[in-house]
Amino acid sequence: MVGAPGAGKGTQAALLAERLGIPHVASGDIFRDHIRRETALGKKVKSYMDQGALVPDDLTVQMIDDRLDKPDAAKGVILDGFPRTRRQAEVLDAMLAKKGGRVTAALYVDVDREKLLRRLSGRWLCTERADHVYHETARPPKKTGVCDIDGAPLYQRDDDKPATIKARMEKQLPPMFEVVDYYTDSGVLHAVDGDQPVDEVTDELMRAIAPPAR
Repeated sequence: MVGAPGAGKGTQAALLAERLGIPHVASGDIFRDHIRRETALGKKVKSYMDQGALVPDDLTVQMIDDRLDKPDAAKGVILDGFPRTRRQAEVLDAMLAKKGGRVTAALYVDVDREKLLRRLSGRWLCTERADHVYHETARPPKKTGVCDIDGAPLYQRDDDKPATIKARMEKQLPPMFEVVDYYTDSGVLHAVDGDQPVDEVTDELMRAIAPPAR
């Protein structure tokens, strides 16, 4: 799965995995699992995460490699959160080739940058209860700035503010587009419009993976 933050690729990865009967393998889940089990790899990953640093490619690849050797991955997986860079995509191809496998489809959930910004920056939280969540367009409160449930003021977290999100996107989008280009050149990229209802995006992705017989 390929897509920018907020494009919905995690949601689609989970839905596709359920429909196809194969595991949804998210790199973040693998990290947390190794850390929870206090494996040797997990301890190394934790040391980077505790410092707020990126986990090096070699550690990420080792964990992905280990996960793909599990019995439930024998018929394939939906990879989510990896690869994030062109180099990781190249390493993944080499790893899969050694196992006699390959990337059969790179599914790109494409959403316009301005729409992504609106999706990500529209969230507001209740000052009394963090689970009272609103969105400026998807779930607006009845009265602007006020929680429908308890009448408390709403606030926006710093990492949900437009300036913060724009800065994050400036860092994350260029390497993602390199991954898109890599899989386009490899002939396995399937791009779908992510600005549709969730089920329509899922159906379109399913058609890209297994087009109907003629």
